[in-house]
Amino acid sequence: MTSAPRGHVLIVAEDLDPSADLVVQALADRDVPVMRFDLAGFPQRLSLAAEHDGLTPGWSGELATAARAVPLEQVRAVYYRRPGLPTVAPEVAPEYRKWAQAQALVGMVQILGSLPVAWMHHPDTYRAAAHKPGQLVAATASGLRVPRTLVTNNLARARRWAVSVDGPLIVKPVTAGAISLQGRAMMLPTRRFEAAELDESLELTAHLLQEWVPKAFEVRLTVVGDQMFPVAIHARSDAAAVDWRSDYNSLEYEVVPIPGPVADSVRRFQAHYQLNYGAFDFAVTPSGEWVFFECNPAGQWQFIAAATKLPIADAHASLLQGAIA
Repeated sequence: MTSAPRGHVLIVAEDLDPSADLVVQALADRDVPVMRFDLAGFPQRLSLAAEHDGLTPGWSGELATAARAVPLEQVRAVYYRRPGLPTVAPEVAPEYRKWAQAQALVGMVQILGSLPVAWMHHPDTYRAAAHKPGQLVAATASGLRVPRTLVTNNLARARRWAVSVDGPLIVKPVTAGAISLQGRAMMLPTRRFEAAELDESLELTAHLLQEWVPKAFEVRLTVVGDQMFPVAIHARSDAAAVDWRSDYNSLEYEVVPIPGPVADSVRRFQAHYQLNYGAFDFAVTPSGEWVFFECNPAGQWQFIAAATKLPIADAHASLLQGAIA
């Protein structure tokens, strides 16, 4: 006999997250109960009580806010999208604040992570899949073409490598991270450069250098479970032609087919990292070859859905609704 489906989907995301908003609405349209919260509200505005009886392989208890409570046994799935960090109470002494924050973070995430439910994605899965150097190896092993790449802080080696490429180059961050300029968080875009521009500043930290890939257009491939939503991004400005995130106002979007071999390779990449969601970025060369740049396991997709009317939110709802029976 099959047990009845668990009830609630937990949406763990920042309060101002438009992708999470769309998933909440899609689940509500299906009458799937949702509890949404940000880890920044724990432990001050959210309480956790989880009990292990020493015999049963699981946790019982509840998550509760001032307005509602959800039994842990009735959680169906967890949609985890870059929430904030727990915020400890001001009365916690300064020397204990980081310790208390770590207790809250690990306590909440590990309890939820021990539930027999599907995640999109568990933080451990996200960390394993989120970084470009490892992705390039996994993508190659999966059958995707990737650009020639050098990660280094060695100027002499970088100059020799640039000569071997014998063409335009780009530099991009090795990993995501914000820089605070005049009180504003800024992301560093991909930048095109020539070998002659390499200087001693390269030795100050690790840099990711790649060959420039000629583009007819780029593709943002949003993958939800076994559903793929490939969308061409046509850049209409010089800045967007290098990094389309630099100038959203110049972009045009077009739904395109994905070649079968590329789709098969993407599935192998997902299986390698055990991903059920990914925002993949490709360049399509003038000859039609797809070149993998990266996959963001928590990438934004609401702008693609808004521009194309693709049912990406509904795909999320289907996966989360049917995750566990």
